Amino acid sequence: MAKQSIFGRIAQLAKANINALIDSAEDPKLMLDQMVRDYSNSIADAESAIAETIGNLRLLEDDHREDVEAAREWGNKALAASRKADELRAAGDAAGADKFDALAKVALGRQITSENEAKAAEPQIASQTEIVDKLKSGLNAMKDKLNQLSAKRNELIARSKTAAAQAQVMDAVKSIDILDPTSEVSRFEDKIRREEAKVRGASELAASSLDAQFNELEDIGELTEVDARLAALKAGGTSAIGQ
Repeated sequence: MAKQSIFGRIAQLAKANINALIDSAEDPKLMLDQMVRDYSNSIADAESAIAETIGNLRLLEDDHREDVEAAREWGNKALAASRKADELRAAGDAAGADKFDALAKVALGRQITSENEAKAAEPQIASQTEIVDKLKSGLNAMKDKLNQLSAKRNELIARSKTAAAQAQVMDAVKSIDILDPTSEVSRFEDKIRREEAKVRGASELAASSLDAQFNELEDIGELTEVDARLAALKAGGTSAIGQ
């Protein structure tokens, strides 16, 4: 019953649809890790069970060979005893002949027993051989599935790392989009332009103030000349006007 249970588990695991299991899992990587462990443990259990079954089959086969060999040997003994009995009877030794005929019958009885035991074991040997073949086939299928699982897990891990790297890039791109560096540069440029305009305004203001100062100097010059002429008038009379 235990062997049949192992066989059923082998068949079930060997037929497992890996992709369907992955699709239904919340965390495929963790599920695959667990499946790899389960498969590895089941393979170990199956190997142990198969080894025991094969061992039992080999014992049956050994017993069968011994029974076949025993039947052959008892047949030879029966034949030898029968010939000896015939020789003794031909020589007139009826008692000796009967003794060896009795031995021949005993040997024939042992031969029949051995033949029956060998014959009785043959269906069991055939059945056990079929079970062992199926178990071996199932075990090989499980190992193939384990290889698929391992490859799928490795592929998934690689894809997960790639996806994580892509997600980081996309997050960086999104953060750049959110910051909108072009608008930041534009605001900085506007600030510089305003500062430049302020400097130009200050320069123009300074220039206009300087012009006013020079205008005042010209006005002062004109007033000074007027005062000088007035003084000359007062000092020299009208003659100073023509000068």
